[in-house]
Amino acid sequence: MSTFAKRERLLLADLLETVGPDAETLCEGWRTRDLAAHVVVRERRPDAAGGALIKPLASRLEKVQAEYAAKPYPELIQLIRTGPPRFSPFQLKQIDEAANIVEFYVHTEDVRRAQPDWSPRELDAVFQDALWSRLERTARLVGRGVPTGLVLRRPDGQTAVAHRGTPVVTATGEASELLMFVFGRQSAAKVELDGEEDAITRLHESRQLGI
Repeated sequence: MSTFAKRERLLLADLLETVGPDAETLCEGWRTRDLAAHVVVRERRPDAAGGALIKPLASRLEKVQAEYAAKPYPELIQLIRTGPPRFSPFQLKQIDEAANIVEFYVHTEDVRRAQPDWSPRELDAVFQDALWSRLERTARLVGRGVPTGLVLRRPDGQTAVAHRGTPVVTATGEASELLMFVFGRQSAAKVELDGEEDAITRLHESRQLGI
């Protein structure tokens, strides 16, 4: 049975293949080749991937990712499609879904929304609920250090507190759009912000949001 993470993985691979290795992305400083290398290293090189969170390992991550980015682009795409190696914990459906549904959705949108002719993608309610479930669990983690209070609100009224503080800004949108917003893609996220004008400006400019 297919999972959302698997579906998003294949969508990302197809999109990366379509736009080619040198297309823009929403990830500052990264072309599609760099983003593809990031995805592969995250799954296949745990010895280096920890550099995203552990500063002493950052230089190793940068080196290994550059090595993968230098590989033939079709090889990177195939590695994404085929997924993690046999004994990776990502092979377990539950872990794959928990760890990758947001990863692959956000990176697919990183590529889509960086293209000049992109248009909103229709997502079904079940997928939106799955994204919201992940967002609820991680909201306070990704909201740490933002310069204002931040409440996330779905159109149906469900809310999650990303950061306690004042003044408070409320971001309203579909779960998919709120994810893009709190993961540092503020300029590309279709959300409505309600709060003091200065607070909204500071939130939009915040470097504390993101992965």
